[in-house]
Amino acid sequence: MELTHVRLLVDDYQACFYFYRDTLGFEVTWGDENSNYADFKFRGVTLGVFERRQMVEALGIVYVKNGSREDRAALIFKVDDVEKMYQEWKDKVTFITEPVEQKDWGIKVAHFRDPDGNLLEIYEQIM
Repeated sequence: MELTHVRLLVDDYQACFYFYRDTLGFEVTWGDENSNYADFKFRGVTLGVFERRQMVEALGIVYVKNGSREDRAALIFKVDDVEKMYQEWKDKVTFITEPVEQKDWGIKVAHFRDPDGNLLEIYEQIM
């Protein structure tokens, strides 16, 4: 068995497509803004973004758009410099946290969400 990629199930597909392509700069390897599914490559990792309605219906469940949800997963990205990425992105994304050192973990982190509410973290090693 081989894990090939992570797929996010999203309610607002187009907004998420543009976010991962244009805001974060991920390369689109399959799909477009109208396909309701796209694969993105970023440093050797594939991230799939799929319209949640289609996945739910494929499972035989009636689709209901989520109003709010608890975080069940987070995408974690290692960067060279959290402060630098924070400054570059703060006008493009709404950060939940400012860069902060988590000394027990030996990292500096900052958190934000994609347009569908998925939690993302950037971090750098500080030890």
